[in-house]
Amino acid sequence: MRRLAARGAAGDAGEVAAPATDSTDCAQGRSPRPRRLIDLCAIWDPGAFLPAASWESAPGITRRRLNEAETLSSVREAQLERLEAARPRRPGSRERGPVLRMARQQPPPWVHAAVLLCLLCLSGAIEIPMDLSQPPTITKQSVKDHIVDPRDNILIECEAKGNPAPSFHWTRNSRYFNIAKDPRVSMRRRSGTLVIDFRSGGRPEEYEGEYQCFARNKYGTALSNRIRLQVSKSPLWPKENLDPVVVQEGAPLTLQCNPPPGLPSPVIFWMSSSMEPITQDKRVSQGHNGDLYFSNVMLQDMQTDYSCNARFHFTHTIQQKNAFTLKVLTNNPYNDSSLRNHPDMYSARGVAERTPSFMYPQGTASSQMVLRGMDLLLECIASGVPTPDIAWYKKGGDLPSDKAKFENFNKALRITNVSEEDSGEYFCLASNKMGSTRHTISVRVKAAPYWLDEPKNLILAPGEDGRLVCRANGNPKPTVQWMINGEPLQSAPPNPNREVAGDTIIFRDTQISSRAVYQCNTSNEHGYLLANAFVSVLDVPPRMLSPRNQLIRVILYNRTRLDCPFFGSPIPTLRWFKNGQGSNLDGGNYHVYENGSLEIKMIRKEDQGIYTCVATNILGKAENQVRLEVKDPTRIFRMPEDQVAKRGTTVQLECRVKHDPSLKLTVSWLKDDEPLYIGNRMKREDDSLTIFGVAERDQGSYTCVASTELDQDLAKAYLTVLGRPDRPRDLELTDLAERSVRLTWIPGDDNNSPITDYVVQFEEDQFQPGVWHDHSKFPGSVNSAVLQLSPYVNYQFRVIAINEVGSSHPSLPSERYRTSGAPPESNPADVKGEGTRKNNMEITWTPMNATSAFGPNLRYIVKWRRRETRESWNNVTVWGSRYVVGQTPVYVPYEIRVQAENDFGKGPEPDTVIGYSGEDYPRAAPTDVKIRVLNSTAISLQWNRVYPDTVQGQLREYRAYYWRESSLLKNLWVSQKRQQASFPGDRPRGVVSRLFPYSNYKLEMVVVNGRGDGPRSETKEFTTPEGVPSAPRRFRVRQPNLETINLEWDHPEHPNGILIGYTLKYLAFNGTKLGKQIVENFSPNQTKFTMQRADPVSRYRFTLSARTQVGSGEAVTEESPAPPNEATPTAAYTNNQADIATQGWFIGLMCAIALLVLILLIVCFIKRSRGGKYPVREKKDVPLGPEDPKEEDGSFDYSDEDNKPLQGSQTSLDGTIKQQESDDSLVDYGEGGEGQFNEDGSFIGQYTVKKDKEETEGNESSEATSPVNAIYSLA
Repeated sequence: MRRLAARGAAGDAGEVAAPATDSTDCAQGRSPRPRRLIDLCAIWDPGAFLPAASWESAPGITRRRLNEAETLSSVREAQLERLEAARPRRPGSRERGPVLRMARQQPPPWVHAAVLLCLLCLSGAIEIPMDLSQPPTITKQSVKDHIVDPRDNILIECEAKGNPAPSFHWTRNSRYFNIAKDPRVSMRRRSGTLVIDFRSGGRPEEYEGEYQCFARNKYGTALSNRIRLQVSKSPLWPKENLDPVVVQEGAPLTLQCNPPPGLPSPVIFWMSSSMEPITQDKRVSQGHNGDLYFSNVMLQDMQTDYSCNARFHFTHTIQQKNAFTLKVLTNNPYNDSSLRNHPDMYSARGVAERTPSFMYPQGTASSQMVLRGMDLLLECIASGVPTPDIAWYKKGGDLPSDKAKFENFNKALRITNVSEEDSGEYFCLASNKMGSTRHTISVRVKAAPYWLDEPKNLILAPGEDGRLVCRANGNPKPTVQWMINGEPLQSAPPNPNREVAGDTIIFRDTQISSRAVYQCNTSNEHGYLLANAFVSVLDVPPRMLSPRNQLIRVILYNRTRLDCPFFGSPIPTLRWFKNGQGSNLDGGNYHVYENGSLEIKMIRKEDQGIYTCVATNILGKAENQVRLEVKDPTRIFRMPEDQVAKRGTTVQLECRVKHDPSLKLTVSWLKDDEPLYIGNRMKREDDSLTIFGVAERDQGSYTCVASTELDQDLAKAYLTVLGRPDRPRDLELTDLAERSVRLTWIPGDDNNSPITDYVVQFEEDQFQPGVWHDHSKFPGSVNSAVLQLSPYVNYQFRVIAINEVGSSHPSLPSERYRTSGAPPESNPADVKGEGTRKNNMEITWTPMNATSAFGPNLRYIVKWRRRETRESWNNVTVWGSRYVVGQTPVYVPYEIRVQAENDFGKGPEPDTVIGYSGEDYPRAAPTDVKIRVLNSTAISLQWNRVYPDTVQGQLREYRAYYWRESSLLKNLWVSQKRQQASFPGDRPRGVVSRLFPYSNYKLEMVVVNGRGDGPRSETKEFTTPEGVPSAPRRFRVRQPNLETINLEWDHPEHPNGILIGYTLKYLAFNGTKLGKQIVENFSPNQTKFTMQRADPVSRYRFTLSARTQVGSGEAVTEESPAPPNEATPTAAYTNNQADIATQGWFIGLMCAIALLVLILLIVCFIKRSRGGKYPVREKKDVPLGPEDPKEEDGSFDYSDEDNKPLQGSQTSLDGTIKQQESDDSLVDYGEGGEGQFNEDGSFIGQYTVKKDKEETEGNESSEATSPVNAIYSLA
């Protein structure tokens, strides 16, 4: 794991941080620090950056967030680098190129931009608040060389600021440019930007020239650079007819492009007329001037034509030159592709070898001039056979490794950002095996003017002194010219307070009238620099430029700076105080810069508080306060670690963070320094990242970013995914011989798991086209092998790489290579002779493959004759893999030979194989079959073997067929299915087992050969004796109550004799405690038993078996059910009910309720007989169902379905009615339940009939004997 120590804050949008090269740079300068739109200066230390913050407003208080970063010392960095270098690699891992391995994170791009801005601040750039009077300042202008697109309107930018706002005018070619006279030209409002509009016509070329902008107000005039306006040009290629270029093979060739001159210069590239790119290498390449150079021409160069193309930048058009066609004269007109990879290709093609010579530049020496800061491009292109290699050197020193890079197959050397140290002599060395030559290039570095000390705006109070300095350097030395308000200083009125001393203007005792804008122009033959600097004389009391009462939050132990932007003239002095204390803060942990910023070198908890800055000059004073809060740093205390994982596994990367609880923490992940997309295979949690089913694309660096508003911490780990290797590529055949060839390949990426083996496969197009076969296997350390080949095979090869993870995809096939033919060197294998019928013999063999055929028209000479008969050989030629010999005797031996033959001859003499003609059914059966009963389930057999000549084939086995005729038990049905027992080989005895006891059997025997069964022997009968029975069926244990247990069973399925009884063994157990075993014997007709429990708590284990005279058979075991837990509470509740039923008050209550119910029944019966309606709808608590016969008045008729359950009630599985929410359902007569009545005493319910006693007993509950329910049941 590598930890990135750079901890930059995530500041507000628009924040910019910039480094200061020295702790005092920002304080240098004549004037106090001016007002800033963005705080540009920040304190920088090695390994850390501390960006300052911008401001954001909030009600009542202005908050400023200060971005912090942790300082990383160079010693710590060196330690981390040493640890990284010494870190052991896991098996299969390796370095991945320029992967970030250091502890320091590179600053983001915006930091580099901020560096430049800060340098401007440090060098004394001044801004006056815009509400104060000031001369103009140019803020934006076009580039010096301004090239425009002729299809668009022309825009020449010039913007400036000042107070009062400046006015603008332009010069063109050093003459006043009257915009009002040209209707196409206009100037943007409040800006000096020129717009030239061609929508109504006009030619842009008419406006080419040199433009300069003047921004003027009453305090002076500022000038822009001289802007050279040019219109982009993309001229057409001149028409020309190009004759074919005739060249001898091996000679050098240059195809000139000569593109039309464009502005800017076009991009040159070569293609064929069919727009296919020209393949370039060290033999054929394009030079910097656009020409195409052939170090030596080969015959394959004639296969395409060559067209130079020019792409113009502004118009985005491509112009194509007429194509060159080549005619190559050669001594070997056959373009054999196999010769391209020949180790001595030129000799093989008859091309003479020669020493190198330079095609560009010509001669042995040349010179080149380059400007400082530009790129130096040196180029050497050489011819020769073989193609020469190019190497570069510098005389008297080494090439600058940090700036030099090689291009165009080492034919070009580029040195970026050239300085004076890069001047000198360079030489390129072209060499091949025939010799070498060199070319020396003398490089001179010149320089356009560049600033040493650029003049800066000067702000003075009346009576103060100051100076403007304009120092520049260049080669040759530039001259300096001063101007004031755009006019030469020499022509300006004399000023006694101003003195010009070369590159410096000195001002003494300045007054308000001295305000002006000065221009410094320094130039030489390579360019010029123009700078504006104004002198402003002001008398202003101190003022604070930042919002008041700022809140600054910083991270503990970091270095920070409190800024107090102010302005005043004369320059105010600034002092800092903490928490209203009288002592000025300076020294120790504090440092005050000349621009007024207070630096705290290392923040501690006690540094938290309110800081006050006070600016004072002779005109007054101003103050501001800053409140500083110190926060704990964000730290990743458990960091992700480097991992190596196989493809398809799961990986978890940990990232546990500790941070200040008052700050909002955000944890995000980067992959390869880009935001990680969390797909469905990834799961991000607060402290980890899990990747499921790891794939090759998941490999890379993973960075956990824990950030708050103020800081962040980074931790990085590298995930290495072990995958199958990539396919080998670029297969090449060399060393072509009669029976061998060398195959060379380039290994593919091993995907972090070393390649252990290579498998070479081949395919031939004659016998099995498209089918690949393994040829050989080689260790993973080789990439070239000699392959042994067979004659007359058109080979094509491919290679498969193997590592621990798996196999690669096969490589692309190589070129084909055909070997010459030869007679076969072997004969077909696996020759057999077997009969398929009783009068034939089929001869078969395994056909030979392509690598054994050795020639065309492979065929087989088949020979056969009867064994030991001395008769002549029969023969036939066969093209397949079988031949059938007919009219053969039954099962006689034959001698067989199969020989391979092709058009080049016959194979070696074949071996003789013995085969047999077809078999017939056996003619005889085993005799004298004897049976001996071994036990109730097995018998022993013995028989006389048949004579060999009666078998008529190969004897496979003796086989016994037997079946169960009947059982000795009466009325017992048996299956008479035939079964068989086999006795392989020529043997006289055997055993038949797995018979049923106490049964009658019949048995027959046969002889079996390859054709089938022979005749059957006479039928034998035998009887098996009595055996032990099988287990009793359907053994059931029931417990109707706590006192008894009922046992039931059925007779055994197979009695295997006469049953004489049953044996029952049982014992009590309670957990691990076992009671005494008790044995009960029953008669054969008894299948039930009731046991009285001695212990109501213990359970019982029962084992039951049946008996015959032979003994007890298989036993079956069951256990009694566990006693119900609710048995005791139910009994207790029943006793309580019995006690209540004997009370006199209860009996009286029951009688009163019964009388009331009887009266209600009589009333209901009378109303029903009269057909009246009983209005109860408004009395019921449940709604009527849709099946109820309703009337308009809300009443309903009683029906005869008295057993119908109530609305909302539920019928149970056993037919009883269960209550749902409402208690107004009725239960059976005599059973309990609480009744419900309306306020007027009317009963709500439904009439039911009394249930059967058995049903009632089967549905006892805690409410079964409730007297209220019993009364309800009457209804």
